[in-house]
Amino acid sequence: MDDQKLDNLLNLAMDATPQEREKSENLNVGFDATSRLWDVIVKYSGSESGLYGPGISVVPLLGGYAVVTLPESEINAYSSRTQVEFIEKPKRMYFEDFQANQASCITSVQGSGVIPGVGGRGLTGKGILVGVVDSGVDYYHPDFRNADGTTRIIKLWDQSISGNPPAGYVMGTEYTEEEINEALTLPEQEGRRLVPSVDFSRHGTSVLGIAAGNGRASGGVNRGVAYESDLLVVKLGISREGSFPRTTELIQGIDYLVRQSLEMGRPMVINLSFGNNYGSHRGDSLLETYIDSVANMGRLVICTGTGNNGNDNLHTDGQVMDREIKEVELGVSPYEPALNLQLWKAYADEMKIYLEHPSGARIGPLYEELGPQRYRLGETEILIYYGKPGPFQITQEIYFDFLPRGNYVDSGVWKFILHGRNIREGEYYMWLPGGGVLNPNTGFFLPVAQGTLTIPSTASRAITVGAYDSRLNTYADFSGRGSVSLVYRKPDLAAPGVNITAPVPGGGYASVTGTSFAAPFVSGAAALLMEWGIVRGNDPFLYGADIIGLS
Repeated sequence: MDDQKLDNLLNLAMDATPQEREKSENLNVGFDATSRLWDVIVKYSGSESGLYGPGISVVPLLGGYAVVTLPESEINAYSSRTQVEFIEKPKRMYFEDFQANQASCITSVQGSGVIPGVGGRGLTGKGILVGVVDSGVDYYHPDFRNADGTTRIIKLWDQSISGNPPAGYVMGTEYTEEEINEALTLPEQEGRRLVPSVDFSRHGTSVLGIAAGNGRASGGVNRGVAYESDLLVVKLGISREGSFPRTTELIQGIDYLVRQSLEMGRPMVINLSFGNNYGSHRGDSLLETYIDSVANMGRLVICTGTGNNGNDNLHTDGQVMDREIKEVELGVSPYEPALNLQLWKAYADEMKIYLEHPSGARIGPLYEELGPQRYRLGETEILIYYGKPGPFQITQEIYFDFLPRGNYVDSGVWKFILHGRNIREGEYYMWLPGGGVLNPNTGFFLPVAQGTLTIPSTASRAITVGAYDSRLNTYADFSGRGSVSLVYRKPDLAAPGVNITAPVPGGGYASVTGTSFAAPFVSGAAALLMEWGIVRGNDPFLYGADIIGLS
């Protein structure tokens, strides 16, 4: 019997064989095969003490959430605890990367500076905390140092370096302002041994620089938006083979920054430039509901990019009426090692669903019952899970995992045949994974741009930022789009996200593109507004919903 307190993927992972999980690129995310421990996100109520037990590690988060590490054999028993409301399997997170200050009207409100002819109103972000959860930062870069060479970074939590985690957390190492300053007084090779945190991907350095770099490496020309704000940095990820960030690490990074803001009693803007495609895209995953919960704590603003799936072939949707048949064609390119797909529909809608192999062989109709189903088409095993609505979800997921019997999924045109039988609403939505994990030619033949926001940009209380090209004054075709399936408007606004000059590790600059780099423009702008309202006393409530209302 599937556990109603576990999300669909976790239920399926518990049922799948070790071979199926090994071939899938999704089912084992969150599982350590050596220790046989799972990292999961838990929503709970009541006493925190009821979460602990032998062999169970707990990181309590704000708002009744926790990240729990426990043996696989204990998951079902753990979910039966009265405190536990729901358990969600972690998902992979991907970067949302792929002239601008003036185009955003930033220079008109910043302090007058080094750019000739550009005045300002004296706003610099002073007194505001800017926090990023990303790939780290090159703390040696001049744009994150004061004129005397000291750091602007108050704290840096590198989740990938074991040793001295922040109080209340169990992974990584926290470096203080004093430790970073000590490293900066040493020759660089010695300093980096003292504080060995490195931004290998360059992503986090560019994101932080756009939001809050002071432009010292360019004489102020390439300064960011809130260039006198104080900085806090979380580098995502823990040391593991094939390391990539997960929602369990992202949610802890957000939690850490919110706690820092509360402890210091200072207003903060948090920038998130990660996303993924797994979920209903209605703001109902535990990560999204957590963001909505903490967004009300303290004087806080959370900004996130829409993702870069707007012009990809990773999403489609449509409507099926009673007795109507719809075919959805999916092209699978050669040499695709694994593939998974989600179909979301109204739980009350009854549909006969068939899956057709490129050869014409067909399975179906699938059994409309909760739990896993297994089929074989050609040289591909099909693992299917009919889900149930969760405590925050009103839609039903049907999950497909294509597992090759050899090395690759059978290539060609696969067809999903949807036959309406007893329809009340009829809408269906389908997503493939993002992040560049699929070959470019794998995708839907008739993709739909609407509904391509990545998660968590569908969280209702985050400011969701799309991208546009400020040089051509036109939208960026890659920028994720909102959907009528959301009961609230998303995205909230767009910012420059094409060919942005941003800091990179090593002390220089490079051109970057993506909604990853549009979001920090809005993060920096929010910091300027909060400085004007909170620090300068013009509007002490200019944060949270008030900032969203201005966007």
